[in-house]
Amino acid sequence: MNDNVNVRLLVVDDHNLFRRGLIALLSRDSRLNVVAEARDAGEAIKLAQLHAPDVILLDNHLPGVHGVEALPQLLAVAPGARIVMLTVSEDADDLSQALARGAAGYLLKTVEGDDLIASIFRVRAGESVVSPEMTTKLIAAYRQALSTPGEPAVAQPAASTGVAESGLEPDAASLARLSPRERDILREIARGASNKEIARTLSIAETTVKIHVQHILRKLNLTSRVQAAVFATARGGAGQPD
Repeated sequence: MNDNVNVRLLVVDDHNLFRRGLIALLSRDSRLNVVAEARDAGEAIKLAQLHAPDVILLDNHLPGVHGVEALPQLLAVAPGARIVMLTVSEDADDLSQALARGAAGYLLKTVEGDDLIASIFRVRAGESVVSPEMTTKLIAAYRQALSTPGEPAVAQPAASTGVAESGLEPDAASLARLSPRERDILREIARGASNKEIARTLSIAETTVKIHVQHILRKLNLTSRVQAAVFATARGGAGQPD
């Protein structure tokens, strides 16, 4: 990531204390510029049109119109924006609806500050981000889409991971290039485990896990762990070559 990048942010949350705390956290990084803050969907739409932010952090449980419901209009008035849901909701339907309506990410409010900032830059660069706790539910939606291919409500989230859209879907040959350790880690990613959980399960350092994840993504020609999880799940979750 270029250290000189400047990401313009719109923060949308109706809880004043959380919103102000979030803005204070983001302001610690000189590359992030919070250009506006909103308390509800109506205000967010007006400010998004006025300020044209690069990234919108959007709570779901807003007064009146929920964040998920406001997604299409926000994208209509600010087509260049990437929207990340930042919410307490672990509901699978909220996740599915958010991705189907154009969200570039879905993060829980329990996310660590450094991880949130890193996710903002990843989203700005064109990736999709989903909290590890929600990856299992995303995979479940993908499995359901495979079993009921004519059902758009569940097919949309799978497409939103970018695996099919990117044209970079890995094949058996690329999977065969993974080392045994990398296949172990891919299986854990498919299970929805975080880097910390993987490190604990495999008795290795978390920094080592991060390095292996980077190698896995490069070898599989993918851009995010969500794509890797979906790919591994489609192959039975084992991450083994054919």
